[in-house]
Amino acid sequence: MRFRAADVAHTLNASLSGLHSEWDNVVCDGVSYDSRTLTPGQMFVAVRGDRDGHEYIADALSRGAPVALVDHRVDVNIPQIVVHDTIAALGTLATHSRHHGFPLLHDRVVGITGSVGKTSMKDLVRSALAAHHPVVSASFKSLNNDIGLPATILNAPADTEVLVLEMGMRGFHEIERLCDVANPTVGVITKIGHAHTERVGGIEGVVRAKAELFDSLPADGVSIVNLDDPYAHDLMRHANCRIRTFGFDASADVHGHVTAVDSAGRVNMRVRCDGMSADLAVPVPGVHMATNALGAVAVSIALGVPFHTALHGIAEARLSSDRMQWQVTQSGARLLNDAYNANPTSTDAAIRTLAEVPAVRRIAVLGVMAELEDAETHHKHIASIATEVGVEVIAVDTLLYGVPACSLQDAISRLSSLGEDCVILVKGSRVAGLERLVHQLT
Repeated sequence: MRFRAADVAHTLNASLSGLHSEWDNVVCDGVSYDSRTLTPGQMFVAVRGDRDGHEYIADALSRGAPVALVDHRVDVNIPQIVVHDTIAALGTLATHSRHHGFPLLHDRVVGITGSVGKTSMKDLVRSALAAHHPVVSASFKSLNNDIGLPATILNAPADTEVLVLEMGMRGFHEIERLCDVANPTVGVITKIGHAHTERVGGIEGVVRAKAELFDSLPADGVSIVNLDDPYAHDLMRHANCRIRTFGFDASADVHGHVTAVDSAGRVNMRVRCDGMSADLAVPVPGVHMATNALGAVAVSIALGVPFHTALHGIAEARLSSDRMQWQVTQSGARLLNDAYNANPTSTDAAIRTLAEVPAVRRIAVLGVMAELEDAETHHKHIASIATEVGVEVIAVDTLLYGVPACSLQDAISRLSSLGEDCVILVKGSRVAGLERLVHQLT
């Protein structure tokens, strides 16, 4: 999206510091809050976090930033829009652009949250919608917080017809705040699980925090509910608009029936909705991914995409990296890379997917699952599931699974000679950094 710096200052009721006549018409093409990845023309947003973005304004200028959004004047010769809080200002600018910057959008804004599967659902929804709408803009990877979500909106092209926005949660009121920025009209909650439970007082708190998405939808919006989720009816009570359901429950509006699972763990299923039915080969391993595919169908139909068109789009979907992605190690073993993040619900699903894949030996390389109440119980439960389905566990840098811990390099040494008769799952929370193991093995 392109915008004038002077118009940004006006929208934010802010000063354009160092304003000269030749700067009146400085034009920005999107935003960046990381000078290392800034594209020439993007406005640089100086964010205070682990590092202070104000220290990188000169670097942003050298990389082609035409203007900077700051909370105080910095001694760099670049136009600067001075605000009290750059993150809040970024959200305000995104909200203004969401309503006034996309002439073809027509309020087609999808919000996606859940304890598991947010990014995968986002990728599947984007692919389904793109089969019908020429320009669909979606969150990049997992940019789903107070910085990433508004940046997604502001970096979308002006001819965007649908916005698909992932919404993360680590506590109460965070999704509510993201909804205040994005104003979604369709909301989907993938599944409730034990993620960030220590921050919200247990699973009941997770339900309340995730349900903020449904609480925020307009009366003419649509709440999309996973009917297979044990907390589905709790979530429905928060919906003050039309509800559409999906899942393998026969009463779901978008209903799936598994017909086969291939040697890579990918599900083939019959999908039924509103009197129509068709077969779908889900392009990603796991029954839980098939559930996400059904959710993507429900979202698409709510936005007017024809049923068969949506299925075609989903069949062609490609997911973000490090999510249920098959790779091959240098020694020939098949590796299921799900290293991006982990909680008990997603780890359970990934292990069960691995267990269905034909192999002589199946190994789950697991890192810590972070931010859990009663962490030891959850980790040992995952270890018991692995034992039950015949999957070995290698625990990296944690004793919580009840098996001896090993270092990353030790795990690599143990796995580096395994051949094609072995399958390996790699999964852990972000703090575990297990993508490093994947990179070295492959």
